[in-house]
Amino acid sequence: MTPTSTQRKVMSDGKEIAYHLEQKPVKNLNLRIRKDGSVYVSANDNVPVDKVDEFVVSKGAYILSALQRFHELAQYRPQPKRYISGETFYILGRGLRLKVVEGSKNAIHSDGVYILLQVKDATDIKNKERIVTRFLDQQCRDQFGEIMTEIYPLFQKYGVAQPTLRIRDMDTRWGSCLSKKGIITLNKRLLEAPRGCIEYVVMHEFCHFIHPNHSKQFYGFLAMLMPDWKERKVALDKCAEFWL
Repeated sequence: MTPTSTQRKVMSDGKEIAYHLEQKPVKNLNLRIRKDGSVYVSANDNVPVDKVDEFVVSKGAYILSALQRFHELAQYRPQPKRYISGETFYILGRGLRLKVVEGSKNAIHSDGVYILLQVKDATDIKNKERIVTRFLDQQCRDQFGEIMTEIYPLFQKYGVAQPTLRIRDMDTRWGSCLSKKGIITLNKRLLEAPRGCIEYVVMHEFCHFIHPNHSKQFYGFLAMLMPDWKERKVALDKCAEFWL
């Protein structure tokens, strides 16, 4: 069966809901609401489209509520940086204000309150972006590396070798673990989260060296080593609402 796609509209509580219907070999009706405001439904091709419409209408209150929430969150998401004085960058959950000055050379450092950026030409946005990006990347290496070093001894006694840290831009994951290759990869955006949230992600990935899955044994092992991991994950998910 070749999947077919159509755009459909229904009314719920006096409001129109437009959704994308994809008919393909699936057992159940599946609903997804994306953060860009699009509504997606997948259904088997033997389900009449009017039944799919009824399903969407039955979920109308939930869909409209979710769309309203995404709309509200979008208003508070950070706008693209212009690298000018007064902009805020987050490191370990703390907002640092950028202060840009012109000088004889390019330089950057933080005093814990400000990120102080000195550049030869304050109008060169690309150059400022490169300098700030390098600075934040170094912060990732320093902060993530320190946390991994602190957590590693808990796993050394299980025969886990010191893993290699990789840092990447990732759209949907906080981190990943290649247990056979001894590599932990962390999302750059984690730098913005409180330290406790980063510790949770690192601990999560380390646990995959013992249980390379998400079984009950994995979560039991994680809970043994970090009893408050659920609270940390909730805090991290709240941060993510403003990132994605």
